[in-house]
Amino acid sequence: MSSSVKLTASPFTSSDFSNRKLPLPKLPFLSLPTTQNAKQSLKNSLFSQKPIYISSIENFALPTKTQKRGTECKAYEADRSRPLEINIELSDDPARVEAAQRLKIGIYFATWWALNVVFNIYNKKVLNAFPYPWLTSTLSLAAGSLMMLISWATRIVDAPNTDLEFWKTLFPVAVAHTIGHVAATVSMSKVAVSFTHIIKSGEPAFSVLVSRFLLGEMFPASVYLSLLPIIGGCALAAVTELNFNMIGFMGAMISNLAFVFRNIFSKKGMKGKSVSGMNYYACLSMLSLLILTPFAIAVEGPKMWAAGWENAISQIGPHFIWWVAAQSVFYHLYNQVSYMSLDQISPLTFSIGNTMKRISVIVSSIIIFHTPVQPINAVGAAIAILGTFLYSQAKL
Repeated sequence: MSSSVKLTASPFTSSDFSNRKLPLPKLPFLSLPTTQNAKQSLKNSLFSQKPIYISSIENFALPTKTQKRGTECKAYEADRSRPLEINIELSDDPARVEAAQRLKIGIYFATWWALNVVFNIYNKKVLNAFPYPWLTSTLSLAAGSLMMLISWATRIVDAPNTDLEFWKTLFPVAVAHTIGHVAATVSMSKVAVSFTHIIKSGEPAFSVLVSRFLLGEMFPASVYLSLLPIIGGCALAAVTELNFNMIGFMGAMISNLAFVFRNIFSKKGMKGKSVSGMNYYACLSMLSLLILTPFAIAVEGPKMWAAGWENAISQIGPHFIWWVAAQSVFYHLYNQVSYMSLDQISPLTFSIGNTMKRISVIVSSIIIFHTPVQPINAVGAAIAILGTFLYSQAKL
C-alpha cells in the first residue's frame, strides 16, 4: 500500500535557529547529483528569511521485502502554498473484486427477472384480447428500437461505433432472436403462461446438446445426468396440461432452440467488440425488426390487425393501449438487462439464470390468471426446476 500525504506545519525561519543557538545538523542525504549552482541555490533557500512548509512525504513506511527503503521529502515556500491533498491508494483485493462482481451480476439477474414477470403479465393480457402474435412481436421490437434511437440522439447513451463486419456478425444472431421471439409469442397466445415457461425451462438441455454436438464442448457426466429430470419434468407437465395445444407446445420448443443459438452467437459476436451489452441488444432489435416486419405483414396483414384492434378496444377500452405499450417497453427492458448480464457470464450460466427466472414467472402467472393446475402437473414442473438446480450445481 502506498500513500501520498501533504502536511501543513508551522512556518520556521533561520532566525529561530539563531535564537535557540542550536547547531544546524548536517544533511548528507541532501547531496544530489546536480550542478554546483543547484547546490548553492538549495543552501541559500535553507537560510533564507522565507518560511517553508513540508509539502509531502512519500513512502514513509517500513519497506516490504520487495520495496527499497527510502523517504522522499518535498518542500515549497509559504508564498507558493497549495491546498492540502491526501491521496491514498489501496491495493486491489481479489476477494473484494470478486464479491463486487457477484453482487453486480446478482442485481442484473434480479432486475431481469422482475422485468420479465411484468412483461409476461401484460403480454398475456394483450394476446387474450388481441390474438395476433406476429404484430405483437413486431411492436415489441419497434418500441425498443425507438427507445434506443432517442437515447442515442439525446446522448443519454453513447451511440456504438459499428462497421459492416459488425452487422454481418450480428445477422445470424438477429435471425435466431427473431425466430425465438415470435415462437415464444405464438406459444403464449395458444396456451397458459405457466405452461409455456415450464416447457421453456428445458433450455439447458438444448444448450448442452448444441454445445456438445455443434461446438464440440465436453461436459462431465453429472451435467448429462442432470438433464434427465429437466426433460422428464417437462414431459410430465406437458402430458398432464389441462389446456394442452400442440402449436403452443411446439412454439415453446422452437423458442428454446432458437434462443440457445442466439446466446451462443451473441457471446461469440461480443468477444473483441467495443459495443456494450446495451447497445448490442439495441442493434439486435433494429436488425430483427427489419427481418420480422415483412413476415408479419405476410402472415397476418393490416386488415386483420385493424379488425382485431377495434374489437380489443371495444371490449377492453383505452386500457388496452396501455397494455400494448407496457408489454412492448418491458420486453425491451428485460432483454436489455439480460444482455448486460451476458457481458459478464457464459452462455450456459445465462441459460441457468433464464431457467430460474421462470420460477417467478410461473408462480406469478398462476396467481394472477388463476390458472388451474393439477397436482401431477405441479410435480412435473417441480421436477424440471429441480433438474435445473442440479444442472447448475454440476456446472460449478
